[in-house]
Amino acid sequence: MERIASFTVDHNVLMPGLYLSRRDGQVTTFDLRFKKPNTGDLLSNAELHSIEHVIATFLRNSAAKDAVIYFGPMGCQTGFYFLFDAAQLTDAQAIELLQQVFTQAGGFDGPMPGKSAKECGNYVNLDIVLARKCCAWYADLIRGWTETQLVYPQA
Repeated sequence: MERIASFTVDHNVLMPGLYLSRRDGQVTTFDLRFKKPNTGDLLSNAELHSIEHVIATFLRNSAAKDAVIYFGPMGCQTGFYFLFDAAQLTDAQAIELLQQVFTQAGGFDGPMPGKSAKECGNYVNLDIVLARKCCAWYADLIRGWTETQLVYPQA
């Protein structure tokens, strides 16, 4: 079998940041890395779930909502994938959008989106304070991030 593209990234040198993972036709995937892989320092289930609820809500309520295809956690628990329609957003615009929504989420003072049994199958581990803290940290990390920084580091 062929190795999938994400397994060709050297996770021993990968640091938290924002990376271009792949392009599939008009669909671009960004890798939003929060934790350094292979250290045992993973995002908790509550962090993953809480960030996902807040950021997905902000993305789908942004002016660029029609370009948003997906935002969700990585199985390895070190970050998230953001998929967008490259016919509607350039890489630079997608970076700006992520900077905007993470900054907004870091200062959000409303209730946790989707925190009820009716809206979410695992609403009990959602934590708006935790989401704000994580989003503010990531907003600071990617503030000023540019297209030239989207490249995965090489060993």
